[in-house]
Amino acid sequence: MSSTTNHKPAPLGPPIPSLIGSSPAMEAVYRLTRKVAATNSSVLLLGEAGTGKELIATAIHQLSSRKDAPFVRINCGALSETLLESELFGHVKGSFTDAVKNRTGRFEAAHTGTIFLDEINCTSLLFQVKLLRVIQQREFERVGDTNTLRVDCRVIAASNKSLWDEVDAGRFREDLYWRLNVVPIVIPPLRMRREDIVPLITHFLAYYGEENEKHLAHIHPQAMQALQDYHWPGNVRELQNYMERAIVLAEGDELTLDLLPDAVLGKGDRRSGRIRGVDLETLVFEVVQQGVSTAPADETNLHEKVVNRVERELIVQVLQSCNNIQTKAATRLGINRNTLRTKLQDYNLEAKEEA
Repeated sequence: MSSTTNHKPAPLGPPIPSLIGSSPAMEAVYRLTRKVAATNSSVLLLGEAGTGKELIATAIHQLSSRKDAPFVRINCGALSETLLESELFGHVKGSFTDAVKNRTGRFEAAHTGTIFLDEINCTSLLFQVKLLRVIQQREFERVGDTNTLRVDCRVIAASNKSLWDEVDAGRFREDLYWRLNVVPIVIPPLRMRREDIVPLITHFLAYYGEENEKHLAHIHPQAMQALQDYHWPGNVRELQNYMERAIVLAEGDELTLDLLPDAVLGKGDRRSGRIRGVDLETLVFEVVQQGVSTAPADETNLHEKVVNRVERELIVQVLQSCNNIQTKAATRLGINRNTLRTKLQDYNLEAKEEA
């Protein structure tokens, strides 16, 4: 006797109080955030600068069983390698010129809690070896000390670049990548969650209005249209900056076009992730989000499958833009024709041999 079971997709998560936005893209992020918060696994947050990776990291901590323990954050790209090692692992008196007393490092301070390593892609290969040890073995030594310390803390890392691309380029250790990338969460850029622009505008105007005791009760339709049409290369952080600027410069109670910077008005540079006709940012984000949000809980090799889907779709789009000619497509993709031919066979695609 056989039966048919209907498999319904898992419900998307409700908004998280500290985060603003209810777009489908953010609902998927909320669902993953709540799911991983209940575990102790490492999380890798991926997204452009200004998308709110630290807010997601904070939410994961606050929704976890470690919420009453410390949440320690550090920007790995803001310090030199020597200072970063001292900050993360601590040091003992006399270990270097300015070490006038013992110092507790961030890992030690995060014991029983969570440590957030932002801009993890900025670390050197040598330093990544030390990070791998503490993440994998939960032990380390302070700079200048031989006494081994053990620590229990959850690691959340963030990068505004593809770490897999950094691995391919030889700038990031593959073993560390796999230790960090247990659960990846891709945070969408603002241009891919345009439904959230108006709620964000409302929030920031209210926040900075109260802070400066100036309130903009109205937004001129042309100003609102400009804000909604803008590409937002700086993401939520850029929007936040412009709303504070508008509050400061406003003389009345309405947000008008003259309160917006030239970039929003179409007079500045609108950066976009395009590769000669292919919107790569949109392509990668949509495929990754689809792969992560629809994969079963026991899915294996998710990263490899998502990368293959992105690569196949990119090749298809580039071939279309090159009139299906291999030589031109290979040049545009930055690979030789033999490599492209192999990939065409792997993905069961066809293209013309010659221009």
